[in-house]
Amino acid sequence: MKRIILITGGQRSGKSRKAEELALSLSQSPVYLATAHIWDEEFKERVRKHQERRGPEWTNIEEEVCLSEHNLTGRVVVIDCITLWLTNFISLAPTPSTEGERTLNVDFILAKAKAEFDAFTAHDATYIFVTNEIGSGGVSDNALQRRFTDLQGWMNQYIAQKADEVILMVSGIEVKIK
Repeated sequence: MKRIILITGGQRSGKSRKAEELALSLSQSPVYLATAHIWDEEFKERVRKHQERRGPEWTNIEEEVCLSEHNLTGRVVVIDCITLWLTNFISLAPTPSTEGERTLNVDFILAKAKAEFDAFTAHDATYIFVTNEIGSGGVSDNALQRRFTDLQGWMNQYIAQKADEVILMVSGIEVKIK
C-alpha cells in the first residue's frame, strides 16, 4: 500500500537522520535516493559522511531529476532532498530576464516537478521525502532567492497535501504536523 511521509525543518534540524531511522524501522533493506548534485569539495564531504552513516543494508541511488525512472514498488525509500532536487530543475527551465537580470521560471519548474513527483509516487511504496523550510527565515534582498523560496514553499505544500504524514523537525525533536 502506498504511503507518503514528508519530513521538513530547517538546516541541521535532524531531518535526514529521522528519515533514515524511520526507514530502518519499516524495512531491513531500505533505499536511499539522493538528489544532490555535487558541486564542490565541501559538499562532496557532506555526502560522504551521510553515506558512511548508512550501513550496507541500504540500496543507494543517485538521481538528480528523473525520480520516476526508478520503479521502487514495494520498497521503503528515503528521498533526500526536495530542495536540492528542485535546484536541479533550474538548468532545465527557460530563464526569462527582467531588466537584464536572470529570473527563475517558477511556473515551468513547479509544473515539471509536480508531474515528476506524481509519476514517481504512482507506485505502491513507502516514500519518505526530506525537505527544507527555507521560507521560515527572513526575506532575501535577492530576487532569484525569493523566487526559489516561493518555488520551494509551493512544492512543499503540494507534497504535504498528498502526504499521509508530515513531520516537522526542530532541534532534533520531531513534531507531528499531520
